[in-house]
Amino acid sequence: MKKLLYIFIVVLVATSCAPTLPTKMATYKNLYEEKPLSILALPPINRSTKVEAKELFYSSLAVPFTLKGYYVMPPLLAMEILKEESAYDAEMFLNSSMIQVGELFGVDAVLFTTIHEWTKTAIASQIRVKIEYMLKSAKTDQILFNRIGDVTLSTSMNTGNVFADLIGGMVSTALTQEIVVGRNCNIYTLGDIPAGKYSPNFGQDGQEPAQPKEFKATVSR
Repeated sequence: MKKLLYIFIVVLVATSCAPTLPTKMATYKNLYEEKPLSILALPPINRSTKVEAKELFYSSLAVPFTLKGYYVMPPLLAMEILKEESAYDAEMFLNSSMIQVGELFGVDAVLFTTIHEWTKTAIASQIRVKIEYMLKSAKTDQILFNRIGDVTLSTSMNTGNVFADLIGGMVSTALTQEIVVGRNCNIYTLGDIPAGKYSPNFGQDGQEPAQPKEFKATVSR
């Protein structure tokens, strides 16, 4: 059921916007030209009111890129090195050249993520995140990929008893690992990035329609 819901949302976005969508080759021209292989994911820039959001989200970044055919430097290892270099705050690099960073870590591109929203509402049994992803070349400083995902995870229950549903929803939300919604945001947002060199689809998806730069989706548990 969960997979069907995911597919429905993706298809709904694609079909509703398909007539005006440009191709991936046109949207991500710089990425197709540079063909990056390795990526360094910097610690997220947290602009939400949830202090723990940075740590909750950071460890989830590698998997979606790996599935798309890229090598991502392990986040925990990267974080230790960045701390040693007094460079744990990614915001200080946001408008800087990534060429030296690329040389230091031996990567082709650097990923910036900005958490604009991370809220949990017990009464509504919802967790909402709004995250921006920007992949920047470590060779030319060109922006290779930039997309914003706004995803809401609904954990509401429906037993027929309003009071029981309210309490159950609060417990369910409290027990939900908030990393789940962050992972879903990764899946939807990074699902549009062209395939990397380790993917069998590498170089074959240029004529596929690119999805909107910013989107919203709701998933249920």
